[in-house]
Amino acid sequence: MGTKVVTAPTVEAPKKVGTPLEALRNSMARRTSKPIQFVGRPVWAEVSLNALRQNLEAIRDYVNPPSEKRETPRKVLCIVKGNGYGHGGPDVSKALEKFGADWFGVASAGEGMELRKAGVRKPVLVLGGFWPGEEQNLIQHDLTPAIHRPEHLELFEAAAAKARKKHVPMHLKIDTGMNRLGIAAGEMDCFASQFAGCRRLELTGTFTHLASSEVFTDTPTGRETGEQLKLFFGALDRLQTLGVSPGIVHIANSAAIAARPETWADMIRPGAILYGYHPGFDPMDLRTVYEAKLALRPVMSLRARLINVRSIPEGAGVGYNASWVSKRPSRVAVLAAGYGDGVHRSLGNHGSVYIRGYKAPIIGIVSMDVSMLDVTDVPDAAIGDIATLYGTDGENVYPANVIARSIRTVTSDLISGVSRRVPRFYLP
Repeated sequence: MGTKVVTAPTVEAPKKVGTPLEALRNSMARRTSKPIQFVGRPVWAEVSLNALRQNLEAIRDYVNPPSEKRETPRKVLCIVKGNGYGHGGPDVSKALEKFGADWFGVASAGEGMELRKAGVRKPVLVLGGFWPGEEQNLIQHDLTPAIHRPEHLELFEAAAAKARKKHVPMHLKIDTGMNRLGIAAGEMDCFASQFAGCRRLELTGTFTHLASSEVFTDTPTGRETGEQLKLFFGALDRLQTLGVSPGIVHIANSAAIAARPETWADMIRPGAILYGYHPGFDPMDLRTVYEAKLALRPVMSLRARLINVRSIPEGAGVGYNASWVSKRPSRVAVLAAGYGDGVHRSLGNHGSVYIRGYKAPIIGIVSMDVSMLDVTDVPDAAIGDIATLYGTDGENVYPANVIARSIRTVTSDLISGVSRRVPRFYLP
């Protein structure tokens, strides 16, 4: 779906309702300031480009303090993998490029190709490298792969030769303890030897990924970041001794950007913080500290309308397996959004939405296409009313990270779960 720029709707005071048709008309009238208009199932996401811009600027300023007097400001590589953490990868990338982003980070060549198709011109780093056979796509679309296995050098060099290209960029990923992807820090001699035979490739960057940058406890996990940095800088020294320039050095993920200046290097890689959310820190009180130091705004609001409201007696079950049973005469609403849209299934009987500022619990098992709500305490709840699952609604803010913590997951899991069938509207 293409970018849609609209004016954010406002919410007026609730009105008395009569018939279902009157209820729908009254609900539609409550949002009178140029509401989003589209034909289709009434679930959507609103993405604030203003909040996105402010977050990018705040992050860039934070890692470039005037006291350092750097000749070259640190670059910002915006992580837009996973469809831009659910915000719409190509659309947010185009906006971020306009706002001054230096690089973009995606998981795969396919994601990178989507950005190029959308018109993004800035460098794109494919963090997951490539699967054999994808090399030509990387070269054709000017995508920079992360080399995380030695044999990928030979494959990528052969593709560059076939395309008759020189100075084809690549980044080296060094594994320093996460034990996921990357060439081991102790294998720089082997890498340098193989890289020496690659006449068409150019190493334009070197990086590692931190496993526990949000943990500051006096535990093995809390000490892991220091150990990773020691290994990484040792590997960089070895590369330079072997005559290999590392190019742009980058280490810092979201937590390290906020809390570990020693990791900022030449470039940073904001992920969740770009979209308005700090990670969970350990100890927990550090979250408040860094939220104050680096203030962010939620970028996306997920909304849906009520498509049915009914009254049920005490003792009635709701949804699959009747996992919620009313303890009083109740009013139950059906929300036009389920786990197929991004309502995390764990929110059934645990989460809530907000309707005109009133809290409405999610009851029963979340279905693929709908969720059930207890709207007994929402005055005049009616078909057509708009519910906000997270984000902002007027002056109210309903943070996705609070919801994520309540179901023991991370914010990225929640927001990246907004599926592609949910239309995104990009607000100026």
